[in-house]
Amino acid sequence: MAKRHTNITKLKIIQTALRLFLENGFSNTSARALCNDLDISLGNLTFYFPSKEHLLAVLIEMLCDFQWKMMKEEADDGISLVLAVCLELMSMTSAAEENETAKDLFISAYTSPITLEIIRKNDSQRAKTVFSEYCPDWTDEQFVEAEALVSGIEYATLMTTKTSSPLDVRISGALDTILYIYKVPEEIRKIKIQKVLSMDYKKIGSRIFDEFKEYIEQVNEQAFNELF
Repeated sequence: MAKRHTNITKLKIIQTALRLFLENGFSNTSARALCNDLDISLGNLTFYFPSKEHLLAVLIEMLCDFQWKMMKEEADDGISLVLAVCLELMSMTSAAEENETAKDLFISAYTSPITLEIIRKNDSQRAKTVFSEYCPDWTDEQFVEAEALVSGIEYATLMTTKTSSPLDVRISGALDTILYIYKVPEEIRKIKIQKVLSMDYKKIGSRIFDEFKEYIEQVNEQAFNELF
């Protein structure tokens, strides 16, 4: 009974935190605000999660699962995984351009050591599947090293200033560099990037971010149902 109560409390914290992160932004959600919403003490919160970053890590794990699920669906539709990788970065960057909450979430993920490690680990494993035909002799360490560079490029694409290039230029430049790192031939790079830029990427970015929020609700609901 005690274990079940602990699991319910933990799930309630996760559900509330993720909802607030997606509604108000990670940076704008304080631990105190989370406690007030849950009607628990700060000590009770930190018993389960030592910091906000640990809760953000839960969300980013879900984001990685969601993005991989989307990529596999794209592949089932006859679209190559290389193009699916391009679509992923395009949708993330576009969502950040249109939605300050999305931008805050993604930038927070890339600037927290806890969540950045999750992103790099997930993406380096995925890169072995996507780019193995172009890097057949690479070791696991080489994919890890490559992803350290790629994650920096992704962050730079998201972190805009008043003098940043337009969205399409940032997407094109980032994708060309990332695909070059993984030894994708120039002609194929051009085809994939042109395909992505021919889409209504702003609309796609907003739609996919909304789908991600729905996915979070479904995962949390399923987790609660499994306890009862």
